[in-house]
Amino acid sequence: MQAFLEYVVKGLVEYPDAVIITPVERGGMTVYELRVHPKDMGRIIGKDGQTINAIRSLVTASSAKRGLRCAVEVIGEKSGG
Repeated sequence: MQAFLEYVVKGLVEYPDAVIITPVERGGMTVYELRVHPKDMGRIIGKDGQTINAIRSLVTASSAKRGLRCAVEVIGEKSGG
């Protein structure tokens, strides 16, 4: 599932080398924490969140077919100050 998510995200962004996907187990569910280059954040989220919602739908449907529970969470940059 992580490879599928990585493939989709890297195809959308301008800086594919900056894509980091970290799987975290939470309550019997795998949450994929997605980090991208700050300039790519808008590309991943999309207008009104349409792109990230589509990505989440793909991951949810694909994982359900395999009997898994997965989610995608976008992790933003922390402002230092």
